[in-house]
Amino acid sequence: MTKLSAEEAAKKIKMLVFDVDGVMTDGSITYDENGVEYKTFNAKDGHGVVRMNKSGFITAIITARNNGTVAHRAKNLNFTELYQGYKYKLPALEELLKKYNLTFENVSYMGDDLPDICILEKVGLACCPKDAVKEVQEICNFKSSFCGGKGAVRELCDFILETQGIEKEYLICEGPNR
Repeated sequence: MTKLSAEEAAKKIKMLVFDVDGVMTDGSITYDENGVEYKTFNAKDGHGVVRMNKSGFITAIITARNNGTVAHRAKNLNFTELYQGYKYKLPALEELLKKYNLTFENVSYMGDDLPDICILEKVGLACCPKDAVKEVQEICNFKSSFCGGKGAVRELCDFILETQGIEKEYLICEGPNR
């Protein structure tokens, strides 16, 4: 199947789905002496997700790992959906498509490694960070100029908003004094 250009595909997006390790983070996994896992997220990436939510997009995480830090981040950013512990991710995405009555062409997915290929091959806007593995980069129609955890998510969010002609300004300075 021939993929559309990133711009053509982005015009049809209604849902953004993200992997975590290597996409929302730089892929590092840090443990303390008690085995507690820590992750570091990028604030600009987070603001991109918040803007997508406020613009009416469905946002979701599908990740193979099960981690309280990810659950906290998803809640903090008001992700629409969170699927943890899915080593094979396609069934989770298919469930989301049914739930929201969408097709693959309405989905943007950002992944960075081999387990993401099963989804990247099917979605309308297949996305990856700059430092994704070669096999992933070869099938993506959107390749960020930023590495995972370093602005790749934000660049994708901005790209979709701009492609769909959605103004950013009203999302920047909301508050009681405005």
